[in-house]
Amino acid sequence: MAYALWRTGRHREPAAAELFFRREPFGAAFAVGAGLGQALRSLGALRFSAADIAYLRSVLPSTTEDAFFDYLCTVDASEVTVTSVPEGSVVFSRVPLLQVKGPLLVVQLLETTLLCLVSYASLVATNAARFRLLAGPEMKLMELGLRRAQGPDGGLSASKYSYIGGFDYTSNVLAGKLYGIPVRGTVAHSFIMSFRSLEEVQPRVLSPLAGGEPVDLPSLAESWLQRVCELLGTPSDKPNRGELAAFVSYAIAFPQDFQGLLDTYCVMRSGLPNFCAVALALHQLGYRAIGVRLDSGDLIQQSKETRRVLRACGAHFQVPWFGSIPIAVSNDISEQNVEDFIREGSEIDMVGVGTNLVTCPLQPSLGCVYKVNGSPCLKFTEEEEKMTIPGIKAIYRLFDAAGHPFMDLMALEDEPSPSVGQELVVHVLGRRGEATKVRPSAVEPLHRMYLRDGQVCEELPSLQEVRSHAQASLNLLSSVHRRLHDPQPYPVAVTEKLHLLLAELQQASQ
Repeated sequence: MAYALWRTGRHREPAAAELFFRREPFGAAFAVGAGLGQALRSLGALRFSAADIAYLRSVLPSTTEDAFFDYLCTVDASEVTVTSVPEGSVVFSRVPLLQVKGPLLVVQLLETTLLCLVSYASLVATNAARFRLLAGPEMKLMELGLRRAQGPDGGLSASKYSYIGGFDYTSNVLAGKLYGIPVRGTVAHSFIMSFRSLEEVQPRVLSPLAGGEPVDLPSLAESWLQRVCELLGTPSDKPNRGELAAFVSYAIAFPQDFQGLLDTYCVMRSGLPNFCAVALALHQLGYRAIGVRLDSGDLIQQSKETRRVLRACGAHFQVPWFGSIPIAVSNDISEQNVEDFIREGSEIDMVGVGTNLVTCPLQPSLGCVYKVNGSPCLKFTEEEEKMTIPGIKAIYRLFDAAGHPFMDLMALEDEPSPSVGQELVVHVLGRRGEATKVRPSAVEPLHRMYLRDGQVCEELPSLQEVRSHAQASLNLLSSVHRRLHDPQPYPVAVTEKLHLLLAELQQASQ
């Protein structure tokens, strides 16, 4: 395609394109725009190396002119200008996430790269935001998706964009290293099952936190286990000693970060008594356990039973903090599970989500499109949502008196900006062209110029700043647009001038 365009001599014509999606994902009224920073950074690397040119020579027809390959050696982003919504912004269907201007051939070459970098990122960030909205602000969310993601690149992207969407932690250590995302992990079933008895624990001793003589922790934990079993009315021979050995070994390695995976054998008869015994032994030495995890069964009921036991041990053994030890859960957690946790009053403090976060099974693609749209032209189709909106645009977000956005407005680039309190005649997309009058209490230009003629003109925000912006943007939404079930569609409109241009082009197409 590039060669054909080059042969026409039109490859340097000024062009513009826009990237958008046609329908909000997951049946919601919004999406979270993400991947924009990575997309902009990728433009700085746009060039063809000698090896690239050699490969293209090998796959293109032998009749391809040498002058075309000479031209490819000069291609870069030095004449490209990009405007975009700030990454992490709440975005809506048919509103451009970004607009690209530059030579026609270069603008077209960027299509696949930009779609790849923005589509999945925005989908995962949106999916993560849904989990955050369901969980509420207090429950901690941990992304556990690396082993379920679509390859290592998908795994890294999922960790990064889940964090933007509102997750607190990732288990992906490489993502922590590369992006500064807080990392959290837990004990695996395989670790616990690798132990058979307390005799396997090496080393065996642990010094008190305040200093002093080292203590044989397996013996101390065994003595505490007798007391815990007596309190709980559990026969002392029921807790699995291999599990106890695993907990002790982990506690010796991480005395200030001890946590227990409770369901390898049986939560109530083994995992929980063993955890309490080791945690109380650590407490005797001045340390404090940081949590437990449940990974199977009825997580809501088990969380309540676990909390009851932790509180009982805390009260009986006079350890006040013991009853508030955080309870984490995992096991193919879905949105429905999180809703159930909240509705049924679970005692869950942290949720680990993997498959249903990173693979986005409810909608595996956002369906972003990239349309060259510089000169007023129209893709005409019987499906209205697939009809392009012509021209280079300015995008505005209109706010009501309560501070909530109530409409995104697309105008032609040369139109004057709408003003606060001004009565605007607009045409809402999907309402068959009927005019509506609105009067915004605040107006925000939605796009910023990040790249002008290949030069960065606004510093890109850090990942933490993008995450904070995403949460602030979501919080501004009215509840009728933010809710995940039966939301009210968010209106996207065009100005009277853009509507007349659209109608003119439609008439010409017919």
